[in-house]
Amino acid sequence: MSSSNPSLRAANSLRKRLRSGIAIGGFGAVVVLLGGWWLTLGVGVIVHLGLLEFFRMAQFKGIRPATKTTLVACQLLLLTTQWAAVQSGWPEALSGAVLPLAGAAICAWLLLQPLTGSIADIAASIFGLFYLGFLPSHWLALRNLSDPALAPGTAWLCSSGLAITLSACLMIVASDIGSWAFGKRYGRTPLSPISPSKTVEGALGGFGCAMAVGLLCARVMGWPLGGLPGVAVGALVALIALVGDLTESMMKRDAGLKDSGDVLPGHGGILDRIDSYLFTPAVLYALLTLAKPLISTG
Repeated sequence: MSSSNPSLRAANSLRKRLRSGIAIGGFGAVVVLLGGWWLTLGVGVIVHLGLLEFFRMAQFKGIRPATKTTLVACQLLLLTTQWAAVQSGWPEALSGAVLPLAGAAICAWLLLQPLTGSIADIAASIFGLFYLGFLPSHWLALRNLSDPALAPGTAWLCSSGLAITLSACLMIVASDIGSWAFGKRYGRTPLSPISPSKTVEGALGGFGCAMAVGLLCARVMGWPLGGLPGVAVGALVALIALVGDLTESMMKRDAGLKDSGDVLPGHGGILDRIDSYLFTPAVLYALLTLAKPLISTG
């Protein structure tokens, strides 16, 4: 009787989703706070599981990516990124060399197969390296930032890297929650045929929430102009998070899948949960690099 009650099923689904969300959020918060090799390990586990889901989607399309080679290459990229952050000299050179060397190794592997790889095989493998190796490695780069000028307001409490990383995560969470809440309450206009459940109203709500959190975080970190640059950063984070979400939806749609996996009750797969977190750190890291003179002189 209970299984046929739509409202009860929805409530059970929401509870399951909340439990999973809290567990995932707790895991993320712990590894970000610990930083260093603990964060590298946490990101490495997520990257490994996410890559398996990505390659599963590719195989649904008849693509034969260099799965094992790319899995190893992504872990090497994370390890060398963290090593370079704590040890200058040769580790920095090695970190910069991993991406092109890994790309060459992937192509070489596909060349050596009994059935020579296709353009699609190469593209899927290299994109996997970029999507779930290069991009997530910037979470480590962000967390290892140590210049107090990037977050002078929190220098007495924690490193600038921790303050900025937590702020980025909070902005993404605010964007996700705002999009869901505003979309559920006010959503009328479809945003994209790629993801029919998303609405323009929900997206605008997500932008507004991320901008508000960005302003608050910027004020706490002591950014200039009363933290107003945080509003722009919040808008950018919301935009990039939305692009990441829609990109993963596009791949699932092409593969004919509803979810990337089923490892997370109520959420689907790992990629379904982290899609908003993939492009964000690289864009934010580049932005901070370019804007650092303005922040430090404000």
